[in-house]
Amino acid sequence: MEDSTPDIKLVKELKMLRKRVLVLEKENNRNSRLWKEQEELKISLRERIKELNCLYKISEFIELYGDSLDKIFREVVSLLPVSWQYPEIACARIIFKKDEYKTLNFRQSRWVQESLISVGGQSAGKVEVFYSKKMPSLYEGPFLEDERKLINAVSERLGKVVERIYTSEQLAIEKLSLQNTNIALHDVLDKIQGEKKMIGVSIQANIDKVIFPILYALEKDLNPQQNKYLDLIKSNLKNIIGPFVDKEHGMILKLSPAEIQVCNMIKNGFSTKDIAIMKKISPDTVSRHRESIRRKLGIANKKINLVSYLNNVN
Repeated sequence: MEDSTPDIKLVKELKMLRKRVLVLEKENNRNSRLWKEQEELKISLRERIKELNCLYKISEFIELYGDSLDKIFREVVSLLPVSWQYPEIACARIIFKKDEYKTLNFRQSRWVQESLISVGGQSAGKVEVFYSKKMPSLYEGPFLEDERKLINAVSERLGKVVERIYTSEQLAIEKLSLQNTNIALHDVLDKIQGEKKMIGVSIQANIDKVIFPILYALEKDLNPQQNKYLDLIKSNLKNIIGPFVDKEHGMILKLSPAEIQVCNMIKNGFSTKDIAIMKKISPDTVSRHRESIRRKLGIANKKINLVSYLNNVN
């Protein structure tokens, strides 16, 4: 019995050690999982920081270079390799219409990740990232899932920049076209106004020189009833002239029939004495007509020759 006691103790101790080993193995496995999870988290955080830095830098380039697509594309393509998981073997290219933007170490390979640049719903180019050698397969070949999201975000942002610049250029062209159209319309209106003025001057001059003298001559030989019709004719003639003359020339229409008749004589070189004899009125009456004419034409108390003025406005 004495010999069996040590064996029992050894068996118990062995069982305890085995249990301890199992506990340590479980702890070790758990620590390994935690370490692996931590490493994966570090990698994920590091890649996320690179992605955010890439998008932030692109925003800076857009703000810095404004409407220069060439400069924006050159800066973005140089930024792409360092934003991927293996920058030491990465290169990039941006193709936009007929232009290509490449990194200095660019070399095409079968390990590529790409995303189309869409402008106005149409494909206008693409963004590409290449690896120069084979790497472990991940989400999309050797590329991470977050890298797929990043390259899509880059191409989408570039497409929006192109649309904004194109829209801005189109608005500038349309604005210039509108300005040119307005200038042309202004010139046409000025020409129309000038022609209208010339027509008005011609019409008024002919009426003043030809028609009104005849009407004033008829006025002496007509009875009161007939003179009413004559006044109506004069009034209608003034209304016909009105739309064709500007404010300055239209002042003539403010004159009375007698003053218009005096104006016609003054324009034709008749003196105050000549007018008095022809109209059978006193020179003082003619002088009062002249004063009234100057006042209505806005040249009273001004050193302006009435003959010259009347010939210029008609």
